[in-house]
Amino acid sequence: MNDTRMLAYVETMAALLKLPLDAARTHRVAANLQRTAAMAALLEAAPLAAHDELAEIYRPAAFPSNDDGHEQL
Repeated sequence: MNDTRMLAYVETMAALLKLPLDAARTHRVAANLQRTAAMAALLEAAPLAAHDELAEIYRPAAFPSNDDGHEQL
């Protein structure tokens, strides 16, 4: 999305959400959103498969049982 379209998007969303953004803040938000979109595009372009996802490695610890001698509140 080019600068003009991103700025129009931010202005439209701010109006719909009734956010009071002055021109300077609108330009900063549009610049940050454009930067974020560029970073997301880099991630989307990375040649990764489902097995590359590390979130699957996380396993929470087992919840302690009531057999440990502590009274449940």
